[in-house]
Amino acid sequence: MNPTTLTILVLYYSRHGATRKLAELIAQGVESVPGVEARLRTVPAVSTVSEAVEPDIPRAGAPYVELQDLADCAGLALGSPTRFGNMAAAMKYFLDGTATDWLAGTLSGKPAVVFASTGSLHGGQEATLLSMMIPLLHHGMLVMGLPYTHPELMNTASGGSPYGATHWAGIDGDKPVTEDEKRLAIALGRRLAEAAARLQLPLQTQPHGPR
Repeated sequence: MNPTTLTILVLYYSRHGATRKLAELIAQGVESVPGVEARLRTVPAVSTVSEAVEPDIPRAGAPYVELQDLADCAGLALGSPTRFGNMAAAMKYFLDGTATDWLAGTLSGKPAVVFASTGSLHGGQEATLLSMMIPLLHHGMLVMGLPYTHPELMNTASGGSPYGATHWAGIDGDKPVTEDEKRLAIALGRRLAEAAARLQLPLQTQPHGPR
């Protein structure tokens, strides 16, 4: 990795692969911005007593996240399937363990976006996105969504929200990502990467409007 390359952490939990698909599209959007790379990471599943039950190395997909990934990143994309209008317990369990980083301000001032998938149409998508925004706001992150300059937000008959990228996966998780969902996920990743790159510019080089 070039030492000047910015890293965007794309952190997700995915039980059946739908949220992982969105994460990969967001990473694609991130890496469309020169000088920025995506780091895909996941979190282990937890049991009903909130103990980690997965092996130390995932059987497939992205590696498990480490707290150092939070320090390394210039921005964060956070994703989860919907659990009754909330993020999955595995993601909440990880976030609950970031108090040291909260106290240190590790994520403060960094841009962030959120994404989710559901089994039913809508199915609590926006509530889940909002639930993931709350801890990011506590960390002092600059939370962003998708503007309506993306026409897919008006036309989508599946996933897609101004609060973040979403996917309607179907009750069996077998619905493919639609073209609208794909474009919005890529756009979200690109928007995050562009914001992170802009925030890294020295203040004296940034354009100033009228005072």
